[in-house]
Amino acid sequence: MKDARLDRLAHLMLTHSLDLQPGARFQIDAATTARPLVKALLEEAARLGAFATVKLEDEEIRRLLADRLDPQDGGASEEFLRMTAAWEKRRWEDLSANLAIRAPENDRELTDVAPEKTRMMGAGLREVQDIIINARRWLLFYWPTPGQAQKAGMSYDRFFDYVMDVCTIDYARLHEAEKKLAALMEDADRVEIRGPGTDLSFSIRGIPVVCSHGLRNLPDGEVYTAPVRDSVNGVVSYNVPSNYWGRDFSDIRFRFEDGRIVEATCAGDDEALARILDADEGARHVGEFSFGTNPLILEPFGSMLFDEKIAGSFHFTPGAAYERAYNGNRSSIHWDLVCIQRPEHGGGEILFDGRLIRKDGLFVADGLEGLNPEAFLAGSQRQEP
Repeated sequence: MKDARLDRLAHLMLTHSLDLQPGARFQIDAATTARPLVKALLEEAARLGAFATVKLEDEEIRRLLADRLDPQDGGASEEFLRMTAAWEKRRWEDLSANLAIRAPENDRELTDVAPEKTRMMGAGLREVQDIIINARRWLLFYWPTPGQAQKAGMSYDRFFDYVMDVCTIDYARLHEAEKKLAALMEDADRVEIRGPGTDLSFSIRGIPVVCSHGLRNLPDGEVYTAPVRDSVNGVVSYNVPSNYWGRDFSDIRFRFEDGRIVEATCAGDDEALARILDADEGARHVGEFSFGTNPLILEPFGSMLFDEKIAGSFHFTPGAAYERAYNGNRSSIHWDLVCIQRPEHGGGEILFDGRLIRKDGLFVADGLEGLNPEAFLAGSQRQEP
């Protein structure tokens, strides 16, 4: 039996997130296991009068394609990537939006791929990604899988319900609450973050601030900007584990001097961490500073699309800055690393120009109470078509 929630989700994606108009041409770039949602999207696109091209992908095939690259083949792999990028750039002259539906089943699928090959693929296709991210409308969604459910410590049915719930919060209400935080950030210069293992300061003066309320990610819920590139000093410790380039990292700690990561450690493979940060010059600078604001996402389970939205968290991201909050940093990586500051995770404070904005994960500045989960949920309505 068809799940009516998929119709509601498809409507939300194509009307709210991508804002497709009659005649629009867009791409659905989906994992093969997400076919039920793809079918609902095609039906919704037909209702809207929009046209979809569909690209189905598979994690194992993606690994095999990456592993086929050879940095020592006399430039043949790099030439192939340049050709691939040229083909894709031509396609994107005719497409207005990209809906990426991933279905992560095994987040270690890329573990056996040499980091040099992963870095080569990222660099080779960076121009295409820049077009999609900065010059087209786009949306990223993770189709629920048994592998994710296992990581979240839930049955698959319960996890499926959880994903539907956190993806369809009242985004209009969230946006109204986020705009008040964004206004404070736009007026701020110096940011200080304090907590266990963290004593960090930087400027956000003059960098645009963006409210995220279902237009780029589902689930969504963050307010982001970027630090002035060379202003970051101090140390930051992240308490949410992260998987990147097919490898798990936990207890990551960075020390910054004048905007650059000069020391990086983790509970595990420091050399693997260093290889990511040495991907290019921009990888050791920060491209994003963000508050997590989704009131239904409270605990991490190792999926960054969810973990970066955790209420009471912030993320501080090595790598590329978004064009909408651009600080001049370019990189082939963008690694959202998260610290939760609610008391059960160690607490912490964030200050703007010496004024306390959030303490132990709860906003305390006047006018921001509506972003705290209890207050937000008390007046919310579920998103409906």
